[in-house]
Amino acid sequence: MIKEYSEKFLKGKDIVLKEITAEYYEDFFLIENVSESRLLMNDDTPYPPTKSDLEKFLNGMSSDHDGYLFGIYRKEENKLIGSIGVSSVNWKNSTCDVGISLGPDFQGKGYGTDAMKTLITFIFNYLNINKIKLNVFGFNQRAIRSYEKCGFKTEGILREELFRFGKFNDIYAMGLLRSEWIQS
Repeated sequence: MIKEYSEKFLKGKDIVLKEITAEYYEDFFLIENVSESRLLMNDDTPYPPTKSDLEKFLNGMSSDHDGYLFGIYRKEENKLIGSIGVSSVNWKNSTCDVGISLGPDFQGKGYGTDAMKTLITFIFNYLNINKIKLNVFGFNQRAIRSYEKCGFKTEGILREELFRFGKFNDIYAMGLLRSEWIQS
C-alpha cells in the first residue's frame, strides 16, 4: 500500500511537484522575473525581484512553517516550468491559500491545472485542511477557467480592488471545500 502511494505522491499526469534545489535557482529566477507573470501574481507593485531576493526567499522555505512551496517539473524531461504553493495555513479553522506561477511558454497547455489538481490532492490527503482558498484577478480568465476545472467556485468578487493597466479591476475570491473535492 505504501509503495502504491509513493509512486503517485506529488505526481500528476504530466508534472511532478518537488523541492526547488539550487541547481534550478536560475530557471526559477527566469520564470519569476517575466513581467507578464509578475502582473498576474499578486496585488503588489510588479517590481522585478533581484536574484538575491529570490535566493533568500527559496533558502527561507521550510516545512517547519505554515506553508509549502514546490517546483513544477515536466515529467518527461525533469524541467522546472513553474512553482506552486500553500500559504496562510490556518490550523484552527482548517483553511489555506494556494498560488501558482508558470513560465509563459507553459501556460495554456494544461500544466497549471495538472499541478493544481496534484497540490489539491496533497492538501486534502496529507494536511488536515477543509477549505482551500485563492484570489485571482478578473482579467485572468484563463486562470479562472483552470481553477474551475479543479473544482473551485467563485465565492465573491472584490469590485475594482486592483489597479492594473491604468484602471481598476475586480479580484475573484474562490474556494474549494473538502466535501466538494470528495464528491468530484
